[in-house]
Amino acid sequence: MCHSLALLERGFFWEKMREDVEEYVHMCIICQQDKSDTQRQGGLLQPLPIPERPWMSVSMDFITHLPQVQGYNGIMVVVDRFSKYVVFVPTKMP
Repeated sequence: MCHSLALLERGFFWEKMREDVEEYVHMCIICQQDKSDTQRQGGLLQPLPIPERPWMSVSMDFITHLPQVQGYNGIMVVVDRFSKYVVFVPTKMP
């Protein structure tokens, strides 16, 4: 935005010029697409090591905000990464 404003200020001036330029740049699709990346590029993905036996490595997740059944309203899901065996545990979520 500052670059656009600086170019305009060389030859033009009007009341609320800064606000007009900010609004134009904010609404302009081309201006939004032309922005440079401000974040560092991510590194290479590193695969997880392959487990050597069952239950050596597990993943866990929760399924929440379910209708209440017998006092439970969520499910804890545990997955064995070696065998892909899954255990579903009913839980009470606050």
